[in-house]
Amino acid sequence: MSETLTRESLQQYIDGGGIDAQILTLDAHTATVSDAARALGVKTEQIIKSLVFMVAGEPLLVISNGTARVDRRKLAAHLGIGRGRVKFASADQTVEMTGYVVGSMPPFGHRQVLKTLVDPSVTRLDTVYGGGGDVDAMLRLTPMELLRVTEAEVVAIAEEGE
Repeated sequence: MSETLTRESLQQYIDGGGIDAQILTLDAHTATVSDAARALGVKTEQIIKSLVFMVAGEPLLVISNGTARVDRRKLAAHLGIGRGRVKFASADQTVEMTGYVVGSMPPFGHRQVLKTLVDPSVTRLDTVYGGGGDVDAMLRLTPMELLRVTEAEVVAIAEEGE
């Protein structure tokens, strides 16, 4: 397997792409959305999660609020396939495709470009924070910059009531 990517890899991607985003180094590992929000002094909905799904054998990156659960039925319906064909990528598959370990994966700068969907709840915020390439780093950027860099499609994929 190739070498795992880190915050330095992400910083090179940001610098090389002229991306308006900052990597913040935290004093502690942020294993949960609540931990990350507390460490940053922000609301939990400002923490975004980047999840890799395997859809009919192809990777798909889904970005949603950290507190929301992705509704696989909505995802499958949007893609026009059966729900059984939408599965979470394994931790090994995620590292292989993105270069980042689960829990530190940023929303871009991966080993391969992934088709990306973003839940509209993310776009309603002024600033969001995602994985920063290492377990003690977070990435700060605007939803508009996130959409620009990922070329994501905005699709309602969170469970209702989130």
